[in-house]
Amino acid sequence: MNDLFTPYELKDLKLKNRVVMPPMCQYSVTDKDGIATDWHYNHYVSRAVGGTGLIIIEMTDVDPDGRITDYDLGIWSNEHIAGLARIVDACHAYGAKVGIQIAHAGRKAEDAAVPVSSSPIPFDDKSKTPRELTTAEVKEMVNKFQAGVRRAVQAGFDVIELHGAHGYLIHQFHSPLTNRRTDEYGQDLTLFGKEVIAAAKREMPEGMPLIMRISAQEYVEGGYGIKESLAIGAAYKEAGADIFHISAGGEGAIAAAGRPGTHAAYQVPLARAFKQELAVPVIAVGRLDEAALANAVIGNEDADLIAVGRGMLRNPYWTLEAGVQLGKNPGLPKQYAFGFPRISN
Repeated sequence: MNDLFTPYELKDLKLKNRVVMPPMCQYSVTDKDGIATDWHYNHYVSRAVGGTGLIIIEMTDVDPDGRITDYDLGIWSNEHIAGLARIVDACHAYGAKVGIQIAHAGRKAEDAAVPVSSSPIPFDDKSKTPRELTTAEVKEMVNKFQAGVRRAVQAGFDVIELHGAHGYLIHQFHSPLTNRRTDEYGQDLTLFGKEVIAAAKREMPEGMPLIMRISAQEYVEGGYGIKESLAIGAAYKEAGADIFHISAGGEGAIAAAGRPGTHAAYQVPLARAFKQELAVPVIAVGRLDEAALANAVIGNEDADLIAVGRGMLRNPYWTLEAGVQLGKNPGLPKQYAFGFPRISN
C-alpha cells in the first residue's frame, strides 16, 4: 500500500515522496518587472530543505497584462529565466523537484488598464469590464503560452503546470458562464485549453509531464459541476495533459450558489472522481494539512499526490514533521536531526 512517503514516478519525473507545495502567489516582485527576487528564492528553497517532494512555483504570467497584480512573477521575457533557474538549481540541491504554473489572469488582471477575456463580462460589479479577444488574438495568446513554456524548460523545471482553474483565462474559455463567443472558440469551449496544451507539449521534452490545474466545481449559480468538468478533463487528457491538479471555485461570486465546505479534505471527492473516471494521476488539494489525513488520502487511492498549501506557509518543514508523525524517514537534514524525535525505522 502506498503512503505519503512512497516515491512517485511518472515519465521522467521521479519524486522522493508524495508531498506537493502548490502554487501560491506571493505578490512580492519589487520592481513590477516580473523577475523573481530573494524573497522567492528563500521562500521556495526553504521548502526544499524542508523535505517537499515537488514544489510548484506560483502563478507566473505570459503577458504583463496577464498578471493578477503588477507584483506577480512573469515569464514573458528571457530576462525572467535567470531568476527562476537560480531557484530551481537550489531546490534540486536539496532533493526537491520543481514545477512552475504558467498562466494568464484574463478578466481577473486587476492592474491591467483594460483586461482581456473570452467575452466582455466583468468578474463582479467592482471589476473592470474586459475586452473580448479577437480570434487572431486568441491564437497569439496560445503562442504566448508556448513561449512561456519554452523559457520554463530553459530554466530547468522538471514539470509544467497550466492554470486552468480559479477563474483565470483558460478557465474563462471553458466555462459557459464567461465564454459567450460565436467563433470557433465559442463553438468548442475547450479549444483554447487544448491548443495551449498542444503548444506546451511542443516545447517540453518527451519525458516531462504536463499538469493541468482545473476547478472541478464552480460555486456559482448556473456554474458547472463535476459531470461537466469531467468532460472538460477528458478533452484535456486527450490533448496531452498527464496529471490533473484538482481544485474548485474562482468563477463568479461564490456566495451566489452557496460556499464550498470548509471541512478537512472537502475537495478530495472531486479528485477521486477524476482519478476514477478518467484514469489519470491526480493531485488533491484543500485542507489536507494534517499528516494522518494526507496519508489516508494516498492510502485509500483517492489521489496520487497531496498538495499542502496553508500548512506549508505556516511551516516550511511540514514534510519533515509529517514524516516523523507517521513514523517514516523523511530525510532529515543532519543539521536539524537533534530537533526531531528519533525515528525507530
